[in-house]
Amino acid sequence: MVRTGWCKSVHVKSTASHEARALLATRSQFVRTRCDLENQIRGVLRTFGILFGKRVGGFAKRAEEIIDGELDASPTIQAVVEALMRARANILEQIRHLEAKVRLIARQNKVVRRLMSVPGVGVITALGFAATIDDPTRFKRSSSAGAYLGLTPRIYASGETMRSGRVSKRGDDFLRRSLYEAANALLTRIPRFSALKSWGLRIARRGGYRKAKVAVARKLAVILHAMWISGEPFRWSSQEPGDLASLQ
Repeated sequence: MVRTGWCKSVHVKSTASHEARALLATRSQFVRTRCDLENQIRGVLRTFGILFGKRVGGFAKRAEEIIDGELDASPTIQAVVEALMRARANILEQIRHLEAKVRLIARQNKVVRRLMSVPGVGVITALGFAATIDDPTRFKRSSSAGAYLGLTPRIYASGETMRSGRVSKRGDDFLRRSLYEAANALLTRIPRFSALKSWGLRIARRGGYRKAKVAVARKLAVILHAMWISGEPFRWSSQEPGDLASLQ
C-alpha cells in the first residue's frame, strides 16, 4: 500500500525525542498542579473572608503572613493551608529539578541552542520544537511545519464558495501553545527590533493582537524549521523602521 501511494509512511520518533517530550510534559503537568494548589489556597481563604492579594516577596511570603496572623483563631484552616503550602513547596522543588535537566539537555544540543537565537523562543519552546519535529527532512517545505502544528486556517469549500476559518488546532497542543507564548513575548516584551516583530505589529494594528500572535506563532514555526535545515542562526534586521513606535 505504501509503495503504490495509497498510504503514507508514519514517522517514528527517536528515543531522545520521546525522552525530551516526557520531560517537558511532566514539567508542564507540575506547573499546572502548582497553579491548582495556589488557587485552592486562595479559595479556602476566601471562604473565610481572607483575600490573598499580592505582597512583596511572592506567594510563599504572603501565605506565611496569613498563617502566622489571620489564621490564629482557626487551627483547622491553618492546618489545611499549611498542608497545601507543603505540597506546593514539593511541587516547586520538582519543577526546579526538571528545569535544570531541560537546561542541561539544551546546552548539549546545538540545534536547540540555535533555535533559541530567535527572539521570544526560550529553552522550553526550542526543546519542544526539536522533540516534536524530530527530523526536519520530514517536511519538503518549511511552511508545512505551521500546518503540522495546527496553526493554519481551516478551508471551507462548497460549490463555488471558499472561505478561510479559524486555525485548525491540529497536531501537538503543547508546542502550539509554546509558540503562541513565544509570539506574545516577541510582540509585547522584547524591545529589540526585528522584521518579524514589525510584521506582527502591522497585523496587530489591522486585526488585533490575538490574530497577530497566532500569525507570528505560525511564522515562528516556519522560521525555526528553516533555521534547522539551513544551519543558520536568526537574522536580526540591520535597520530600525521609522514607524515602529506608531505600530506599537
